[in-house]
Amino acid sequence: MTSAPTVGARGALGRRTPARRIPFVLDASILITLLAASSAPTPLYPVYQDRWDLSALVVTVVFSAYTMALLAALLTTGALSDHVGRRPVLVGALALEAASMAAFAAADGTGALIAARVLQGLATGAATSAAGAALVDLDEPARPGRSALTNSIAPAAGMAAGVLVATLLIRYAPGPTSTVYVVLMLVFTAQAVAAALSPETARPHTGAWRSLRPRVTVPPVSRRAFLLSGGGVVAVWALGGFYSSLGPAFVRLLAPDAPRAAGGMVFFTLALSAALTVWATRGLRPVTATLLGCAAVLPAVALSLTALRLMHLPAVFTAAVLAGVAFGAVSQGSLRMVLAPVPQPDRSTTLAAYYVLSYVAMSLPAVGAGLLTELYGLRTAAHAYAALVALLATAAAVVLAVAPRPASVFGARLLQGSGPDDTACPEGVAQCPQSVVAA
Repeated sequence: MTSAPTVGARGALGRRTPARRIPFVLDASILITLLAASSAPTPLYPVYQDRWDLSALVVTVVFSAYTMALLAALLTTGALSDHVGRRPVLVGALALEAASMAAFAAADGTGALIAARVLQGLATGAATSAAGAALVDLDEPARPGRSALTNSIAPAAGMAAGVLVATLLIRYAPGPTSTVYVVLMLVFTAQAVAAALSPETARPHTGAWRSLRPRVTVPPVSRRAFLLSGGGVVAVWALGGFYSSLGPAFVRLLAPDAPRAAGGMVFFTLALSAALTVWATRGLRPVTATLLGCAAVLPAVALSLTALRLMHLPAVFTAAVLAGVAFGAVSQGSLRMVLAPVPQPDRSTTLAAYYVLSYVAMSLPAVGAGLLTELYGLRTAAHAYAALVALLATAAAVVLAVAPRPASVFGARLLQGSGPDDTACPEGVAQCPQSVVAA
């Protein structure tokens, strides 16, 4: 099969054609499905707890096994697709993801569940940065910023879809601990075949083996934006980690008689709110969106604690909506700040660094909350977690509000326009949206 033209060449893929739109939709669907699979176990945690007598700490360990494996994959394979191409990395990762779904479906205890989560984390880490970078490769000159928006909205939309589908299948389909994984396995297999038939969007170059050395690298052009937005990213992903791992247990504490599906639906509420917020705030300046998200963290955690005091389940869902607003606004604002000036050879590396920070923030505090729950109870753990997240969000908002924000935050390359390999602002500053050019 002859190789397809790369996006860097001003050819068919450089214009709005089906040859460009179809790969974009495929890569977006891969991101969504990956994150759907990552959240699918959330409504199943109460089932696993009842079936295998799992403690809160074990649940957070199962949750974090995925994120730790994902981090390992990001640290080693995060830049691989820049060297060997997006397509081979995606095909291999999707095949491994399908295998992890089979392992989930066959799991018969805690050890097997952790092993499946590790496989899933390795596959997701390898695929996430490659698919995200492919979206940036496919950004259209007529619609700059579309790929950053998609990279922001896909995780939240995927997590919402995963929880909803898993909850419905648990309720209405036979085999609640296997059906959802069989469905996802078939989807990943189909996506692997489609990715194998898709055109390559990167320009492979030497250095693939060297790129596998564990490292986290942020291009100099994006480092200031990364530092300015990092505190907010940590705060909202830590909040998401609590809802994803201990959300069902939190709901059961407040409303023991509530339907089992309510535990998963609280995280669905957060994820759906986040996806809608990404879309609603896409026209805001990146720093404004990130500040808005940091500000939304405080009422979210305050309302969660109020719900805990009053034993009021509707307040938990309202808090989840606010947490989703925080997650969505910070995610899309920070990604636009960080990705805007990055040239094609560094895109998957930059996305890998962003996801490393995100998943460390999501997993380590969640494990700490699980340990606190074992030692002092979920109420105490929730109060400590809320205080930590509130402090992080407040500190991030202060940094963003007082730090100077010259246009150079986003890098000289962006402001000066770009060469044929830089799709962030391909036709110069006049063609870039104001929200990308200025903070």
